[in-house]
Amino acid sequence: MSAFASLGPMLWKHHQLVWGKQTYVMGIVNVTPDSFSGDGLQNGLLVEEIVVQHAIAQAQRFVAEGATFIDIGGESTRPQAASVSIEEEIARVVPVLRALRRDLGPEVLLTVDTYRAEVARQALAAGADMINDIWALTHDPDMAALAAEQQVPVILMANMRGYQKREIVSDVIRFLSAAIDTALRAGIAWEHIIIDPGIGFGTTVAENLALLRRLGELRALGRPILLGTSRKSSIGQILGGLPVSERLEGTAATVALGIAQGADIVRVHDVHEMMRVVKMSDAVVRDTYMLPGS
Repeated sequence: MSAFASLGPMLWKHHQLVWGKQTYVMGIVNVTPDSFSGDGLQNGLLVEEIVVQHAIAQAQRFVAEGATFIDIGGESTRPQAASVSIEEEIARVVPVLRALRRDLGPEVLLTVDTYRAEVARQALAAGADMINDIWALTHDPDMAALAAEQQVPVILMANMRGYQKREIVSDVIRFLSAAIDTALRAGIAWEHIIIDPGIGFGTTVAENLALLRRLGELRALGRPILLGTSRKSSIGQILGGLPVSERLEGTAATVALGIAQGADIVRVHDVHEMMRVVKMSDAVVRDTYMLPGS
């Protein structure tokens, strides 16, 4: 299957996403004190109102810079990160989502980054438009039923933590295929499924490179692909041990190469810079550039 084979549009509520004509950008808003990327807005010194204000300002900037999605997460997903309670996660994300839904236009898509059904339920009630589940419906048995009941899209990520790996691309395809089956059995619409290869989630540097190199093979699953490489540790290792603050160019390379392999959405911390990468890449691979006067 071609890396750019057309997919049907994703329709729900008052939203529509058309695949293949452009690469969508998802801006990350971490409402956590311990994000691996160092951009978490939450810490013990800030009261809730200030955290919400910071999140609104960051999200508004991302939208102005071209982001279609804003992804809000209340628990760090880095390796060895401390788990937070459901109550704490809700307390972090729900006020932010409620404020963003109030202050951003309806065309901005809000995604909640959680693997817990109760967090997702309250996030959707607060204004989230879709669920981004790093465990692809496998962690919480109620998540699939919730997404089906609410008729919202889900992002299913391949998570290799604890997985018996044999050959990484085949492993990821097998994992995602099983997740898609779970979603469909629960009643989630085929058109409401997005897949993510899970770069950095239980994968080595070599495996991450293989997934990027062969990302187009995931097109065999017939669903849009989200790619999340932004500031990942693999980039720092490949570039000689660079800290998170110096991984912009490495991230840009992975975004451009991912688009060339068929990525439909890129999830990033640096929206302004990556939007330029996306526009340039789309001009080449999707022929989106319009000559003046044409």
